Amino acid sequence: MALSRNRRSERTIDYWPGFVDALSTLLLAIMFLLSVFVLAQFLLSREISGRDAVLDRLNSQIQELTQLLSLERSTGQDFQDQIASLQASLQEAEDGRSRLQRALTEGSGTAASASAEAGQLRTELEGERTVSQRAAAQVELLNQQLSALRQQIAALEDALNASETRDKESQTRIADLGSRLNVALAQRVQELARYRSDFFGRLREILSDRENIRIVGDRFVFQSEVLFPSGSDVLQPSGTEEMRKLAAAVVELSREIPSDINWIIRVDGHTDAVPITGGRFADNWQLSTARAAAVVRYLISEGAPANRLAATGFGEFQPIDPADTPEARNRNRRIELKLTER
Repeated sequence: MALSRNRRSERTIDYWPGFVDALSTLLLAIMFLLSVFVLAQFLLSREISGRDAVLDRLNSQIQELTQLLSLERSTGQDFQDQIASLQASLQEAEDGRSRLQRALTEGSGTAASASAEAGQLRTELEGERTVSQRAAAQVELLNQQLSALRQQIAALEDALNASETRDKESQTRIADLGSRLNVALAQRVQELARYRSDFFGRLREILSDRENIRIVGDRFVFQSEVLFPSGSDVLQPSGTEEMRKLAAAVVELSREIPSDINWIIRVDGHTDAVPITGGRFADNWQLSTARAAAVVRYLISEGAPANRLAATGFGEFQPIDPADTPEARNRNRRIELKLTER
């Protein structure tokens, strides 16, 4: 009866590592979501910074054109004032000519002087007309330049509006992309969880009859004594039989899981805390890694896909039972298999 109670206690399922692994998977999913969010924010910030640079250049050009327009308007106003002054001078010359003509009609004695004054006035009048014509030509040129500047400003405003529209469309596309990525990630997590449940259900059916093989959370745990002799990484006959069953389940699983789900089966090697003395392994870490690699190589030899397997050694640094007793050390010497994401 005491022996029976000891066996029942050894078969008790320890849920703590499963809880830790579930929490680790959740953290990995959260980290992936954060990475997607950071990537989306990075892409958005880079595109917005590019838009801001274009907007800054457009604003700078608009400011320069506005300054040039203001300068041209000031120059045009100066020419308008000059034309008004010339027109006033022309009007005075016309008035003088009228007075001379009246003086000519009053008497012939003053005709010579009036004629000379009229000639001088005509010369001045022609000069004023020439200056007025040049000023009018310059005003016309300024009006043409102002029209061209207005067209350039209108084109820049159109380009600015188009850039703002594209920026809004880009933000909408990025937000939609983030939503689709979140939905796809959630679907992949659900699909992998379903296949993990199916996989471990099959393993329970084919491996649950062994006392030294137990389920802890979301992983299968093989005691090292089932697979390897003490201090060795060479699979013994009883271990190869269990690994052959496992390899068949892995091959069947690889055919069912869609290729776009990035899954792996992680094989973790663990030892107790007793240091290794002699032999070809320098420490427990090397032994645990070599044992995990030996299991992976055997699964590959039985047809399991190599790209879906990973070997990891943890030595004595992740014990199930931290107590310093023979029973605790026996539980800590183990090989764990876990279906997870890459």
